[in-house]
Amino acid sequence: MRDVTTPSDRRAVSDGSEFDRDTAVTRRTPGVYDIGLSAGWTIAGAVNGGYLLAVLGRALADTLPHPDPFTISAHYLTASRPGPAVVRTETVRTGRTLSTGQASLFQCDDRGDEVERIRVLASYGDLDALPDDVRTAATPPPMPPMDQCLGPEDGPAAGGSAGPAITDRLMLRLDPATVGWAVGAPSGKGEMRSWFALADGRDADPLSLLLAVDALPPTAFELGLSGWVPTVELTVHVRHRPAPGPLRVSITTRNLAGGFLEEDAEVWDGADRLVAQSRQLARVRLG
Repeated sequence: MRDVTTPSDRRAVSDGSEFDRDTAVTRRTPGVYDIGLSAGWTIAGAVNGGYLLAVLGRALADTLPHPDPFTISAHYLTASRPGPAVVRTETVRTGRTLSTGQASLFQCDDRGDEVERIRVLASYGDLDALPDDVRTAATPPPMPPMDQCLGPEDGPAAGGSAGPAITDRLMLRLDPATVGWAVGAPSGKGEMRSWFALADGRDADPLSLLLAVDALPPTAFELGLSGWVPTVELTVHVRHRPAPGPLRVSITTRNLAGGFLEEDAEVWDGADRLVAQSRQLARVRLG
């Protein structure tokens, strides 16, 4: 069996990067990969959807002839749990500048039956080969400096019960304007903004951008709702290889109807480049 990592991945793993170690897949046969989903990326026992997307993204990077995800769309069928999983990939089409593939992640249930947890369709290319021209009306989100933002240690429960396991893997510093929910005073605006990095200092790359778009607390909290907000579908567009250093992530919701809401995310790097965008559809509990 072959461990699927790039040379830069292997350096990161040897330096102790949890993200690279925990998303590494082992090729069993062409198009079939084994992985142990880590409990370190869970929320209330369920594996985070962005982490899962990075796992599938790594398997597709090994399957397809191009290195970087340009667009990847995922449908989350059932909640994934920590433990063994199998990823199966298929090449749909290959071209000169883009290749397209699909992948699914499977786990066995309590009866030993294989269950599909998530299915994705993705197009890959080479971010370094893109032209430099940028024509955009998008602007970075208004964010206070990092030292004026708030982390888990600033919350009212600091020093009490442990938070989700994933919070120990991340460096999140939330914009104070979007954390009213933490003290029982949500703004009602459906906005969440934060500085983002991996806690072990690993710089962001295209695969970790798949995690970044799904790493913040849900906007539902600022709408006055609580509880689990499971993702139904998530599409990510990777636009640029990020510069080293923390990222800024902005997520907004404009419409909650029938128990579903959308979350539109933008990820900006330290060079003020829009490096990733996403939209997801999620369910919320209204009662």
